[in-house]
Amino acid sequence: MSGSGPVGVAVIGAGNISSQYLANLTRFPDLNVLAVADLDVPRAAAAAAEYGVPASGSVPDVLALPEVELVVNLTIPAAHADVALQALAAGKHVYGEKPLALDPAAARKVLAEANERGLRVGNAPDTFLGAGLQTALRAVTSGTIGTPVAAAAAFQSPGPESWHPSPEFLFAVGAGPLFDMGPYYLTALVALLGPVGTVAATGHKSRESRVIGSGPKAGTVFPVEVPTHVTALLEFRSGAGATTTLSFDSPLSRQSIEITGTEATLLVPDPNQFDGTLGLRRPGAKEAEEIPATGTSIGRGIGVLDMARALRSGTAHRASGELALHVLDVMAAIAGSAQSAAFEDVPAWTEKLEALPEDWDPLEATL
Repeated sequence: MSGSGPVGVAVIGAGNISSQYLANLTRFPDLNVLAVADLDVPRAAAAAAEYGVPASGSVPDVLALPEVELVVNLTIPAAHADVALQALAAGKHVYGEKPLALDPAAARKVLAEANERGLRVGNAPDTFLGAGLQTALRAVTSGTIGTPVAAAAAFQSPGPESWHPSPEFLFAVGAGPLFDMGPYYLTALVALLGPVGTVAATGHKSRESRVIGSGPKAGTVFPVEVPTHVTALLEFRSGAGATTTLSFDSPLSRQSIEITGTEATLLVPDPNQFDGTLGLRRPGAKEAEEIPATGTSIGRGIGVLDMARALRSGTAHRASGELALHVLDVMAAIAGSAQSAAFEDVPAWTEKLEALPEDWDPLEATL
């Protein structure tokens, strides 16, 4: 158990995703957002002013604030591990955007540093804590579909360069559809089916460069450094198997997960969203039964809040660094298999994820 009252929070990184976090973090009564930092200090100041955050500045400025207990790291993937280590060195707990680091070795360094200092690491995505996936988790664990035996997951899109004002990093090492969108789908699958044991995969790149389609850099050509279409087979330690497609090359957009059990197939909402209606298809049925989602759908930042409440209660938080490391290990194994054309084993991880209580309320003051 640590401290009392709302947890002091600082946000590092005032880029595109920060507005979604700040809009929520600043209205959760169990959090006290104290500062925003960015390499671009004026941008940090603008974000702080927009959301009523009292302080802003450089990363060292913010890390020096003694009231800050928990740092939310929203920097680009290449900076995730370095900024996390800086925050840990300053005595702060860290919750980061996905992925935890560019590679498992760097991620393990972060977790080892946190363990040595008695600090916690949390990591996105927290979409699996939203109503849609939490309802799916309760359906699977309660036996609604029988014993899970297989899954199919697909994210397909033409790519984010048409709408994102600075999409270059999404096609660089540490991103692409595997490392950018994979965490949503793989975290959902791990939450529903348990840890992955073995993978096999292929990866392809349709173009060597892409063109920014919107914003002040529209028309700029940039290189593609990673595969933009990845197909993977996953073997879970539970014995279930899954096929997964992650693509920035598809004119057809698709976001889907299906979990097939011995009694029924569960149609799961988009794992990059926090809500949605589920479908349950039983043998012989002409249509799927609708299952309304129950729980919170308030959006990004609920993983931070769950971590903050766990800090105060001394319990485990759900969007943990260990879960993020397992997902990163899976993604690294997929990338390795796509290069080697061989099956790749995933390091063992055995933690079981517990569902949130159905009445868990982010807007309730509990601390």
